Amino acid sequence: MLLAGEIGEAPAAPCCPESGDERKSMEEKSDINVAASVGSEQVSEGTDDDLPSYVSAFIEKEVGNDLKSLKKLDKLIEQMTESKVKLEEEVLTVSSEIPKRIQSALKNAEESKQSLNQFLEQETHLFSSISSHLLTAQPWMDDLGAMISQIEEIERHLAYLKWISQIEELSDNIQQYLMTNNVPEAASTLVAMTQLDIKLQESSCAHLLGFMRATVKFWHKILKDKLTSDFEEILTQLHWPFITPPQSQAVGVSRPASSPELYGNLETLFCQLLKLQTSDELLTEPEQLPEKYCLPASPAIILPIQVMLTPLQKRFRYHFRGNRQTNVISKPEWYLAQVLMWIGNHTQFLDEKIQPILDKAGSAVNARLEFSRGLMMLVLEKLASDIPCLLYDDNLFCHLVDEVLLFERELHSAHGYPGTFASCMHILSEETCFQRWLTVERKFALQKMDSMLSSEVAWVSQYKDITDVDEMKVPDCAETFMTLLLVITDRYKNLPMASRKLQFLELQKDLVDDFRIRLTQVMKEETRAPLGFRYCAILNAVNYILVVLADWADNVFFLQLQQAALEVLAESNTLSKLQLGQLASMESSVFDDMVSLLERLKHDMLARQVDHAFREVKDAAKLYKKERWLSLPSQSEQAVMSLSSSACPFLLTLRDRLLQLEQQLCFSLFKMFWQMLVEKLDVYLYQEVILANHFNEGGAAQLQFDMTRNLFPLFSHYCKRPENYFKHVKEACVVLNLNVGSALLLKDVLQSASGQPPATAALNEVGIYKLAQRDVEILLNLRTNWPNTGR
Repeated sequence: MLLAGEIGEAPAAPCCPESGDERKSMEEKSDINVAASVGSEQVSEGTDDDLPSYVSAFIEKEVGNDLKSLKKLDKLIEQMTESKVKLEEEVLTVSSEIPKRIQSALKNAEESKQSLNQFLEQETHLFSSISSHLLTAQPWMDDLGAMISQIEEIERHLAYLKWISQIEELSDNIQQYLMTNNVPEAASTLVAMTQLDIKLQESSCAHLLGFMRATVKFWHKILKDKLTSDFEEILTQLHWPFITPPQSQAVGVSRPASSPELYGNLETLFCQLLKLQTSDELLTEPEQLPEKYCLPASPAIILPIQVMLTPLQKRFRYHFRGNRQTNVISKPEWYLAQVLMWIGNHTQFLDEKIQPILDKAGSAVNARLEFSRGLMMLVLEKLASDIPCLLYDDNLFCHLVDEVLLFERELHSAHGYPGTFASCMHILSEETCFQRWLTVERKFALQKMDSMLSSEVAWVSQYKDITDVDEMKVPDCAETFMTLLLVITDRYKNLPMASRKLQFLELQKDLVDDFRIRLTQVMKEETRAPLGFRYCAILNAVNYILVVLADWADNVFFLQLQQAALEVLAESNTLSKLQLGQLASMESSVFDDMVSLLERLKHDMLARQVDHAFREVKDAAKLYKKERWLSLPSQSEQAVMSLSSSACPFLLTLRDRLLQLEQQLCFSLFKMFWQMLVEKLDVYLYQEVILANHFNEGGAAQLQFDMTRNLFPLFSHYCKRPENYFKHVKEACVVLNLNVGSALLLKDVLQSASGQPPATAALNEVGIYKLAQRDVEILLNLRTNWPNTGR
């Protein structure tokens, strides 16, 4: 009982966490102590009912059944007593330290409170002192603030006077340079004055800004007029502008001995004018067309090129404005051709003489493109003024669009005019003009479709006599229609805005749909003769349009339009995520709707042709169906096998139809036709001829001869192994012509292994892959040449 009591008091030690390390060192001294402490924890966690069992277990562990080990009890009790004493000492130590720590914490808190109170008293005193000082210093602050305001105002006045002085100094310098005829320095000084003007833009000194701007304007006008006059004089000596073609420009391009000096003066004046570019842009607002034309932002034409363009601008306005005979609204090609000629005439001079000057001056401007850009502004202004006058005259408007498109093509291809610059297409893209263009384009396209379909040669191929070219056997109307669509694409592909291109794409899709409807209407008139020439021509037309649209779907231009359409549809949320995903992954194209409708029309027409040809062949095969396959002589009884007379009509009919359609349909369509016809013919012969009759040995041999030596070879011109397309007939002939032993063996195998792999292996062994086991059993039962075995 003493042992149990000692062990039961041991768990009191963990009440204080600080005694854990000490207890750990004590536990490491003896295994007995460890066992005792662990035992005490287990007892504390358990219930009172577990204590006797724990004591019993402990005694059992330490003493066991060996009576000699009872000698250990005294030592064990002594150790347990020592453990108990140490644990009690630890508990007392911890109990005595806790009050001391609490007392220390309270003392620290009290000291902190006293310090806080002292700080609060100091803060109150300081706040009072500061308030008193501020009150005393306020009059001084007021006086000082007034003095600072006066000083700042004086500084502003001084700065204002400095600006005025600087402006006047620059102005005086320009005056002195001009008096000494030092124009380059005067131009450089004006550049510095212009930069000051730009720096002052954020200032609120309106009068100073006005004075600065007026001074810049004054000297800019003087310098510009002087330099322009001298520059124009040099250009006149060079016979500028060059009105004649390049071949006649020997005088302007290669001068006599004075030429180097002349070109030196040209370079000097050009560079001096170029220095005035900044002030010119600051003072002069460039002429711009209304915002409705959505022209791209572009810098002003550089000043020397403006001077070079002036005589050409005068000529243009003289000839193509007002009441001049050359200003004819129905002849836009006159002024468009004139501008192209001017660009061509001056290209050599600009590239060889002006561009090196710009490169030497460090300018990134391309002289030829800058010159072309200046002339293009004349064309754009002329177009913008002329279009409203002919907007509702279809012929004049259409002629204008045609000429503008030809002009644009020449401008971009021959003269390298960039597509990012302002062009005539921006004028045609204006809303009113563009809608009118779409309307006229649709109107003339529909008229062209009417004329092409009503033509006498609408369904005749242009290349019918040229075999290599006429592979598609495309009728004239279909080729003309697709050419019309291609021309429309070329007309709108250079439009600057994707939204405008998409509207033209919708027009093209509408025209394709309209043409499909017209083809369907003509086709319905020919349904009584689906194998006739016109019906085949319509089918060729549908197939050709499908091929071209499939080719266009992979074209870069239409892929770009697809991407643009994807962005528009994504913004409007008109398509499902699946459809958007298909468009984005390029699984579909912009022509998918049209292609699906045309594919359906093509397959319907092909099916109608196949059905018609099959009916003719089936009618011609009526006698062949009634052939007496049971009573035909065997092969050994005939000297030579020959075609059944009843098979001649349907084989001749089949041959004639194949030859007819091979000549009238393109290769891909004819291939589909004969394969569809073979599929129906195979099933018909199998079901109506073979399964509907019984065969003796001669009948089976005759059927195989008719099929393998006469029917199958009809298609050998179109494929290498035509028998593979008559799987039912071919395998039925194999079954019917097996020798008797093989047939009996096969029959036994099929009856004994119904639906099992051995049956399939046996069928494959004799060459049967298509027919099912049940079909082979039926065919075997159609044979009459079985031996008399009682079966």
